[in-house]
Amino acid sequence: MLSPSDPRPLVRRALDRDLAGAGEVAVEAFVGDGHTRPDSGYVDLLRDTARRNREAELLVAVDGADGPVLGCVTFAVGGTPWADVALPHEGEIRMLAVGAAARGRGVGRALVSAAIARSRELGLAGMAFSTRPTMTAAHRIYDALGFLRTPGRDWSAAPGVDLMVYSMRF
Repeated sequence: MLSPSDPRPLVRRALDRDLAGAGEVAVEAFVGDGHTRPDSGYVDLLRDTARRNREAELLVAVDGADGPVLGCVTFAVGGTPWADVALPHEGEIRMLAVGAAARGRGVGRALVSAAIARSRELGLAGMAFSTRPTMTAAHRIYDALGFLRTPGRDWSAAPGVDLMVYSMRF
């Protein structure tokens, strides 16, 4: 649980000790909320946090320096293998997930804010990323942080998997 004296989660690049917890949080969020079927191959990708951390940047929100993983998100620069819609001058987030016990505490917002900061640190011009229409809690975070819906960039990852794009210019 988040400390009553400092309710903000610590967001940082994942350490080896965070990987299993981040994978479980991601699967819990996507499968538990009905966004992904338990038998989908996407579950393996969600759980493979070591690969995501090696090939992109896995950011985690933890409860204190040594606390459990509360949430995670994959950050990638456009034009790299983990970026689906971001252009080379944009950052992208994928697989934003917050554990059920940590919801409503600003964890998702902290993770997205960290990705914005990382994009700016890298000198990128903005961000773009996909989300499913059913992920309404995440949409509220994106709206509150100033992202705009960008329908001209919407796409389908597979038949029946329609994705909406949000973007932000810096």
